Amino acid sequence: MNEPFETVALGAAPLVTAPDGSTVRPLCVIPGAGSFAHFRLDAGEVAKAVVHATVQEIWYVVGGAGTMWRRHGDIAETVDLRLGLCLTIPLGTEFQFRAAPLVPLEVVAATIPPWPLASDAEATVVDGPWEPTF
Repeated sequence: MNEPFETVALGAAPLVTAPDGSTVRPLCVIPGAGSFAHFRLDAGEVAKAVVHATVQEIWYVVGGAGTMWRRHGDIAETVDLRLGLCLTIPLGTEFQFRAAPLVPLEVVAATIPPWPLASDAEATVVDGPWEPTF
């Protein structure tokens, strides 16, 4: 019988590398609806700029500081990431993020629909404003 619930502690979640180079711990999933994960960049690290093929995300900064660049069509912006900030990455948005020079950046994110684990083509690297460190 399948359990209707999923419970995952952050420290028990597997540690993987996201396509943008950030460290990610996949957490819970509601099949067909969404998934949740914890992302981290060490101080001074810069992720690769990417665009997703099928998912969109909602991010919430839980630690540290950094900067996020987003571009969707003709609209582009750069946002300072700080504790308590929530932002969206709609489908088709190119984005890149970096941690502040002296503190790591930690974010939790909901991915809608769930991140497709079987796909290597979900994130495509694009040109961003900063040189990635990965």
